Amino acid sequence: MAHAQPADPDVLLDRAIADFAGGRIEQSVAAFDQLVVLAPRAMPQLWQRGIALYYAGRFTDCRRQFEAHRTVNPNDVENAAWHFLCVARAESPARARALLLPVGPDARLPMREVYELLKGTVAPEQVLRAGGSNASAQFYAHLYVGLYAEAVGDAARARAALAVAASDRFRSAGGYMHMVAQVHVARLGAPR
Repeated sequence: MAHAQPADPDVLLDRAIADFAGGRIEQSVAAFDQLVVLAPRAMPQLWQRGIALYYAGRFTDCRRQFEAHRTVNPNDVENAAWHFLCVARAESPARARALLLPVGPDARLPMREVYELLKGTVAPEQVLRAGGSNASAQFYAHLYVGLYAEAVGDAARARAALAVAASDRFRSAGGYMHMVAQVHVARLGAPR
């Protein structure tokens, strides 16, 4: 069902996020794209748009979104991770590794290990260990191990790690990204 075309950027952002949460990826992307037309200076801030573009299969646009987001958030490992995922899907994991965006200090656990995983210098088990006993760190470890595993063709590991990340025990620890994990798992057809 088509939505009316609001002219309020906040309404568009809320709609785009609600559509994404509901698994309506094409509608989410359409709302984000409309938001970029309405408020082009906001585009670099819209990392959520990049994730929606990833799920819509618009990997070149996804890559550009995360390259733009780096201009306003240069330290964020998650930005580099999503850029990696877009390039891996559009081209190859080797190309994604070669084009890995540099990052500054991201003190969140286990983001340094996630970045090293993308570089190919640590194993997924090291990322999971770095999650320790902190619920948020455990969530992000499972999420990014799962997304990375999918990007490099390890479907079984991807499914298992993403199912853990999407589990209800991480609902509050994962915030928006927990919703992303749930959307991903739903698209895989895996149980939560």
